[in-house]
Amino acid sequence: MYDVVVVGAGPAGGSAALFAAKSGKKTLVIENDKSVTKRAWMENHYGVAEISGPDLIETGKKQASKFGAEIVQATVTNVSKSETGLKVETDQGEYEASHVILATGFAVDLAEKIGLTTKAGTEPRVKTIIDVDANGKTNVDGIWAAGTVAGVSVHTIITAGDGAKVAVNVISEINGERYVDHDVLKA
Repeated sequence: MYDVVVVGAGPAGGSAALFAAKSGKKTLVIENDKSVTKRAWMENHYGVAEISGPDLIETGKKQASKFGAEIVQATVTNVSKSETGLKVETDQGEYEASHVILATGFAVDLAEKIGLTTKAGTEPRVKTIIDVDANGKTNVDGIWAAGTVAGVSVHTIITAGDGAKVAVNVISEINGERYVDHDVLKA
């Protein structure tokens, strides 16, 4: 059983996976390789001169993997309650998780299928989003959402930050106390 399953490996999902794995949580990322970020070019990331979308995604996946996140390529077809938490069904098999973070970009089909409350989006070209609270929680216990699908700006640096925020909230809930991840320079 995974502590956290992240659906999507774009900036929001990759960032959520990085934080979850680095905190020691057993983390799985399920990606379908359809991120709109694969077509992006960015020169607006603080601390990064410029980067292509494919390079950003690959770097993020490597960072999450470095801390133990497992990454599989599959399409999630359903998420449902199980005896021990949540069952995540894909076209390649099933996984059990305590928490699921949906970071599916513009795609809300899965969210609607599994009974998550959605509402109209406010960003250009984002018709529908998942209705979440300030922490990223949806109306289904254990299912969270981050990034564009959760209503934040489509800018990759903002969706990455939202993925981190939601992961910190999930980790904090698992730990029963506020989680903080601060690295310091090594002398």
